[in-house]
Amino acid sequence: MFYVQRDAQGQLIRVEATAYAEATETLPANHLEIQTWYANEAVEVSLKQLKQSDLDMIRVLDDLIQVLTSKGVIRVTDLPAAAQAKLMDRTQARVALGGLSRLINDDETGLI
Repeated sequence: MFYVQRDAQGQLIRVEATAYAEATETLPANHLEIQTWYANEAVEVSLKQLKQSDLDMIRVLDDLIQVLTSKGVIRVTDLPAAAQAKLMDRTQARVALGGLSRLINDDETGLI
């Protein structure tokens, strides 16, 4: 049994497994609205995880490009103009924040 609260249009705005003061009714776990609520919540969690993963991968790619260019494996000019501009913006921002130092936290054990 789940305790729910609805908005003025009758849409669920809060679902809890335990009673709370604002709950206006209860619904069984197999109720379509409860299943939909938790399915949407699972999708939202997955999207947040992907977004964080994207941010982490951007940093990995940025670091990789920096290493490859510093070793002379590639040149920034080998990349499309739009990529060059974005990398330049990121490089300037990183320099302003202290460069490439401390890329790995002290509690991390590997590069990737």
